[in-house]
Amino acid sequence: MLGAGLAVGFGFLIGDIDAAQAAFLATGVTVISMLTVGVVLVPQIIAQRKHEGTYDYMWSLPVQRTASVAASLTVNTLIALPGAVVALLVASWRYDLAFTVNPLVIPAALLTLATMASIGYALAHAIPNPMITGLVTNIPVFVILLYSPINFPPERLPAWLAALHQGLPFQHAANVMRAGLTDGLATHVAQSFAILSGWAGASWILTAWVVGRRP
Repeated sequence: MLGAGLAVGFGFLIGDIDAAQAAFLATGVTVISMLTVGVVLVPQIIAQRKHEGTYDYMWSLPVQRTASVAASLTVNTLIALPGAVVALLVASWRYDLAFTVNPLVIPAALLTLATMASIGYALAHAIPNPMITGLVTNIPVFVILLYSPINFPPERLPAWLAALHQGLPFQHAANVMRAGLTDGLATHVAQSFAILSGWAGASWILTAWVVGRRP
């Protein structure tokens, strides 16, 4: 609902836009639906489990912790797929777009979903207090929606903020998805894949460290 709502609502806000701008916005709202599930919903689910006590119960089960972590990441990655597809379809209808889908969209979508779920998972495990987790994971919502070059080119941001986003994963997630859905909108795609992979790897390392320290 978030991605589809943004596809329609931003159209009212912006007004008349050309085909390139519409494609930028349409792919952007699709990525936003992926990002919010990973960095907001996933850690809040884990925080709720901590509050209810089911978190400790799950760790007490006779199952390898790596299997539990892998299962959670897989499920939460797949949860975001339907919303992303719906957002893309609504945006395509709203702006009368025909996307140039190529095989790159599959690794781009999987890496984006896995990276965001991994970041959310690492945050939830690294922050011991569930209430603090809820507060911290609400911050990316504002960054993603208002201050990330996802729905618009990075050239529109102040220079310092555009430079900051070169190291953050959000812009790069949008870039790899545009590479798989459009022709000519994405640049430096290999670099974006590398940065996303780095964030995913760092999140897995942090999660493994926190999980391994638990008794």
